[in-house]
Amino acid sequence: MMSGGVGKYTHIDNQPQVSGSVPAVPDPGHVTVQFTADSNLQTFPPSGSQGKISGGSRPPRDADDTFSKPISGSDEPQQGGWFRTFTIAAYKPYFDVDTTEVLDRIKDSLFPFRGTFTEKTANNPDLYGPFWICTTLIFVAASIGTFVTYIAHKLQKKEWNYDINLVTWSAGVFYGYVLLVPLALYVILKYFSAPSGLVQLFCLYGYSLFVFIPALCLSVVPLEIFRWVIAGVAGFMSATFVALNLRAHIMSAGERWFLIVAGIFLLQLALSVVLKLYLFTVTV
Repeated sequence: MMSGGVGKYTHIDNQPQVSGSVPAVPDPGHVTVQFTADSNLQTFPPSGSQGKISGGSRPPRDADDTFSKPISGSDEPQQGGWFRTFTIAAYKPYFDVDTTEVLDRIKDSLFPFRGTFTEKTANNPDLYGPFWICTTLIFVAASIGTFVTYIAHKLQKKEWNYDINLVTWSAGVFYGYVLLVPLALYVILKYFSAPSGLVQLFCLYGYSLFVFIPALCLSVVPLEIFRWVIAGVAGFMSATFVALNLRAHIMSAGERWFLIVAGIFLLQLALSVVLKLYLFTVTV
């Protein structure tokens, strides 16, 4: 113990203390932590997203849906307008069909006088069926055409050479027809104030070509008159299917609706004539 001066210094249990005007210093070896009800505790992993790195403990958003649309509030860029046309997500809904729906639409295309195809597909037009119908037509036309010409050359004991242009020509005709004709019709209908959905026109024209698949298979019969009949029947069914399904909609275009429907019908018949002259005709 020491006395005198401003204060006094005492030593109790080896703990230095200062009394008087010098405040006491708490023992650094004992730290007391108090928790109150208002404490803001952090949990790990965090329940919400903070900062640029969010949801680290959650699975990827597209773990089971690769091309799903970005949810609101996400960091993924959302494109709109014409930029969305060049994304896969823009076309995903038009391939969201099952086998039953595709088969039902194919059956409707084989019964052209019903005229109910556009009503059934108004809320869910697809591009899956038209794409595979056109692709199948290309390979069927190339294979059947090659087979028929091969048999014809062999029967006459002449040399036969494979024509690769048959594939490229078929692809240009079928893909080009399904893309360009509906696009042109879309512009015409919009001009006459009777606009129709572009995807619905693609769907209608795509399924209208299915009847040419069995027609091409029947063209293996080596009778020219039979091939003309097959091409004519297929063209008439396809043209009737398209014209009757668009008639009710085009009638709102005014007095010229009949000319538009007649043009659609004749253009579809012209396609069948072109197919007959190039695919259904065998020259040796």
